[in-house]
Order: sequence, then structure tokens, then C-alpha cells
Amino acid sequence: MFGFLKRKKTPPAPVDPLATFDRLIEDLERQAAEVRKSAATLLALKGELSRGVTRYTARLGDIAGRRQTAHDRGDAKGVGVLERDRVQTERLLESTRESLRRAERDSELLLGAASELGERVADLRIERESASARMAAGGVVTEALREQVERFDRVMALEAARDEVEKAHALADIYREEHQPPATPERVK
Repeated sequence: MFGFLKRKKTPPAPVDPLATFDRLIEDLERQAAEVRKSAATLLALKGELSRGVTRYTARLGDIAGRRQTAHDRGDAKGVGVLERDRVQTERLLESTRESLRRAERDSELLLGAASELGERVADLRIERESASARMAAGGVVTEALREQVERFDRVMALEAARDEVEKAHALADIYREEHQPPATPERVK
């Protein structure tokens, strides 16, 4: 009803397929970099947790020795304190071991994901190069076809011009025949 109120939608700009490949490759590279960064953080954490396991294991050995000494001396209060230290250290050791196992699993997962992303990026780069080559070849073919079409158009224009010339001659012949005085019959002598 009110057609003038309708806004004309501008057609979307043509999308450059190679730019699409480039954006996807860039996004995957950025994602892979983040995954590698996280994996490196977990690998550093693994080192710290391994040192923690070693430290708590050594502390348990030290506590066991001190507890035995306190027991040998009959120091019940010392044995009680060292028993609480042992229980606390064992909890810390188990918690650290669990954290280490989780960090190992997660870092393996992240390293695998980073590797997979790297392979996808490499595959996309190969596919992009192939697409680029196909587009270049397609451009050459398109240009050749365009030239062929232009030649065909020129041939058709020439044929049309020839037809017009023939029509003009035919029209002139008709006009000539219509406007020529009639031929007088010859007299027989």
C-alpha cells in the first residue's frame, strides 16, 4: 500500500572466498595459540605438582622418622602432634597427586587439541592455495570465454549489417520496379 515507505535493501557485497579462508585460518591459528598457551600453563603446573609430590613424600619420611624417635622416647604428646602432621601431609600428598593426574590428562587433551588445530590450519592452507589456483584458472577461462563471446557478438553484428544491406538492396529493387515506367510493347513491322 505504501510502497514508498519500504526501504530498498542493498544487496550484500560479494564475498571473497579467499578472504573467508584467510579469516577462518586466522581464527583457528588464534585458537590454537590459546590452546598451546593453556597447555604450557598446565605443563608448568605439572612440574610444580611433581615437585610438591616429591616434597610431601620426603616430609612423610621425615615425620615417620621423628614419630619413631618420639615413640622410642615415650613422648606421647609429640607422637600425637606428629600423627596429625602425618595425616595432614598424606592428605596434601593425595590431593597433589590427584591434581597432578588431572593436569596430566588435561595437558594431554590440550596438546592433542593444539595438534588437531594445527593440522586443520595446514589442511585449510592447502585448500586455500588450491582454491586460489582454481579461481585464477577460472579467471583465465572466464576471460577467454568473454573474448569468445565478444568475437561472436562481432560476427553476429557483421551478419546483421549484411542482412540490413541485403534488405536495403531488395527494397531499392522493389522501389525501382514500382517506379519504372512500364515497358512499351515492341511494334511488329
